[in-house]
Amino acid sequence: MPSNQEDQNFLYLLQQYSLILKRRWLVIAAVTASIFGLSVLIAIRQKPIYKAEGKLLFRKTDRVSSLTIPSAQAGELSGVSQLSSPLDTEAEIIRSNPIVKKTISSLSLTDKKGRPLKIDEFLRILKVKSIRGTDILAISYSSSDPKEAASVVNSVMKYYLANNINVNQAQARLAKKFLSNQLPGLEARVVRAEAALRQFKEENKVVALEQEATTGVERLNELSDQITQAQSNLVDAKTRSQLLQRQLKLNSLQALDMGNLSQSKGVQEVLTEYQKVESELAVAQTRYTNQHPAIINLTAKAAVLKKQLAMQVSENVSSKKSVPTQNLQMGELKQTLTAQLVQSDVERSALANRIKVLQDAYTMSQKRLGALPQLQQKQQQLDRQLQVARGTYEELLKQSQQVDVVVNQNAGNAQVVSMALVPDKAADKITLYLTLGGFLGISLGVGIALTLEAMDRSIKTIEQAQQLFDYPLLGTIPHLGQIYKGSDAESLLELLVRDNPSSEANSAFEMLQTKLDFTVFDKPLKVIAVVSSTPGEGRSFVASNLAIAKAHMGRKVLLVDADMRHSCQQKMWKLSNLVGLSNILVGEAEFPRTTQEVMVNLDVLTVGTIPSNPAALLDSQQMSLLIQEAVQSYDCVIIDTPALNLFGDALILSKMVDGILLVVRPGVLESAVAKTAKTMLEQSRSRVLGMVVNGVTNESGPSYYHSRGSDGKKKVCFKSDKFA
Repeated sequence: MPSNQEDQNFLYLLQQYSLILKRRWLVIAAVTASIFGLSVLIAIRQKPIYKAEGKLLFRKTDRVSSLTIPSAQAGELSGVSQLSSPLDTEAEIIRSNPIVKKTISSLSLTDKKGRPLKIDEFLRILKVKSIRGTDILAISYSSSDPKEAASVVNSVMKYYLANNINVNQAQARLAKKFLSNQLPGLEARVVRAEAALRQFKEENKVVALEQEATTGVERLNELSDQITQAQSNLVDAKTRSQLLQRQLKLNSLQALDMGNLSQSKGVQEVLTEYQKVESELAVAQTRYTNQHPAIINLTAKAAVLKKQLAMQVSENVSSKKSVPTQNLQMGELKQTLTAQLVQSDVERSALANRIKVLQDAYTMSQKRLGALPQLQQKQQQLDRQLQVARGTYEELLKQSQQVDVVVNQNAGNAQVVSMALVPDKAADKITLYLTLGGFLGISLGVGIALTLEAMDRSIKTIEQAQQLFDYPLLGTIPHLGQIYKGSDAESLLELLVRDNPSSEANSAFEMLQTKLDFTVFDKPLKVIAVVSSTPGEGRSFVASNLAIAKAHMGRKVLLVDADMRHSCQQKMWKLSNLVGLSNILVGEAEFPRTTQEVMVNLDVLTVGTIPSNPAALLDSQQMSLLIQEAVQSYDCVIIDTPALNLFGDALILSKMVDGILLVVRPGVLESAVAKTAKTMLEQSRSRVLGMVVNGVTNESGPSYYHSRGSDGKKKVCFKSDKFA
């Protein structure tokens, strides 16, 4: 819906502007013709102008910029900001004062008075523009001398190229000086960065931190597994040792001593000899007494062997406690268990030591691994510093070598694509002037037309009339003033319904009188006052033709001319005006004998002798009695009254009639006058039946536009202008 409304508004505005242009076409045509003629005259008097043009190609590679500005992309003409255009910048350089001065001086350019050409005047003629979609600038110059035009363009390009080379070389020399000052410091910075990185690696025993971190995590997991396994084995060894100790009733040290004694050859030999002597002593005691030499000898021998055995035992055991003789010799099973106890004890000690070693290694690995992130951060910082220093040094070293090449070469970032040739054909200024003159003429004409329209305060459309008066629209009378020509045109136009029944106006008045019959329902509509706000709206024309239309319908109609200021009805009907309304009101004539029959069912009462006080006559008892008498004799009484903005006669008569028919003519009635008339009608409480719009065109669609008639002038008593 909003879109449709906008389209309707746009079409309405377009229609209104179209109507304005149609109405003011004469003004537009006159202004356009004047400006166009002036343009033709100026174009003819102009001297032939020759235009020469040359072209410069700008390479994207700007070697000096890429060498002097490390952050710039090598090979691009770049601006300071995103909004700047490199080609526009170069165009301004071409138009700069030094290049222009050299061109003017070298070619001795002068103005029309023979004085040296000023820079501002030169720049108004010199044109520098970029060719869209390319990196080319077109330089053109216009002059009445074709050779001069070509020479100016070629000189400008020559001086620009020389300036471009000088600027590039100057920049390159500055870049060389800058780079030479920077390189030693950057080289020292690289050396310091390398030394710092090497010292860091030496102090922290760093080879490859990332690999070390990976290996360290794996090593930590392995140590953790080994510690867990060793602790498990240690628990097994302790359990086994405790079981063996309970079975042997020996501790691990005793078991070790017993194992050593059972394995000692010397102890076992002495023990065997001692056991043998003990056995012999026991046998001898069964035979002999204690004093027997054999007993004494065996006893002494046993004592010696025992002492010797004790010595052997003490040499083979770590404990200072004496070892019972029965423990010096064990069976195979006990010996095996003793060996297992000793082995288990040894294994337990070994596992305990292994666990300690593994835990120490785990702690050290964990500590190293925890320090790796900090070491890695420090190494990355040192690596980054080294890379930055080395990269900057290498880049500046490379640029320094390239600058050496640029300093020694004669090249810029622009080249001539085409030199300016001497033009052999003058520029077509006539077409330009004519086009410009036509455009300016049309624009100025339309502007003046719109200005005149804005200054015109008159009502122009039916819609405006309805908005101002807010009365029912009972009819529209078309503009037909240009249809009839010849000596009888005036009478044909004034009484159009009578003289041309087949016209559009006839249909309009028939529709008007039909609608009037439906405006009043409480009583018959017999007395109608035809009123207008201002002279020139066709009030008398509407009154007379409305009377004719009602007469054609078989009604007996009286048309009363109550405009005692500027009467028109006697002229329209070509009647005698010796006796009329004023004579009846002052008692000089009788009503029935004063009316004049103009056609079947239609009588006209002219105004009569013009009195000195029309308002007093109209606002009299005689006027009221006259209307009452007319109502008894006629079916309808139509009264033609003066304009509201001039006299109050219409308001006086409004109290005596059944209703008022307001005539409105767009183009004649102004808004301020219309508002005043509306206020007067409201204050007098007049009964307004509605309004009829006169003099409209039916070719403008629903928003009918006004027309002023053939002569375009306003008159008090109208001829053809009054009605259409």
